[in-house]
Amino acid sequence: MSAEQLMPDEAYELGLRDAARPWRLVLEGVGVRPVHLKRWLHAPAPADETVLERAAEPVLDVGCGPGRHVGELAARGVMALGVDASPMAVRLARARGAEVHEGSIFGTVPGPGTWGSALLLDGNLGIGGDPARLLRRVGELLMRGGSALVELDPPGAPTRRVRARLEGTNGQSAWFPWALVGTDGVHDLAAQCSLTVRETWEHGGRWFAELA
Repeated sequence: MSAEQLMPDEAYELGLRDAARPWRLVLEGVGVRPVHLKRWLHAPAPADETVLERAAEPVLDVGCGPGRHVGELAARGVMALGVDASPMAVRLARARGAEVHEGSIFGTVPGPGTWGSALLLDGNLGIGGDPARLLRRVGELLMRGGSALVELDPPGAPTRRVRARLEGTNGQSAWFPWALVGTDGVHDLAAQCSLTVRETWEHGGRWFAELA
């Protein structure tokens, strides 16, 4: 592996440009996980469909990446908006016909208090290393009675904050804060954010929850 050290967003965009090559997420003290950049450039998988069918519009896709979820919703005539801080991811998502706001979820987001549901998939509940802060922010953006649809680690997996970095054949990123949320820990997390776990489910080895 090249010794080139990249900022996390630089490594992410490098991975999107060369998604055919393997990338992985190194979690300090936990292990290594594959990063499915190539999968993100294709249509949603059957497991993703179980989430999309539960999404009440208008839908906010947090950390939408290249837009496979928000693009699919748009193709179905569902009002949806993606949010992502990566200019390259935003360009790819818009090329799929998706509406995308370029910026941080913690910054200004259109329509606060009007979103029927928010998606936090592909590990995006770990953004920033503080899932409680992230969910509280999402709660500010949802309408009364709205819900967050989140992807989780399987039962038995730990809920914890970690340092992470992206590694690929062309370089590796600096360490950045991340978080892991296991299915067993989602009830405590929801309670911290004045949310209720409405449902948890599994499909194809992936785990999800709806937080109302």
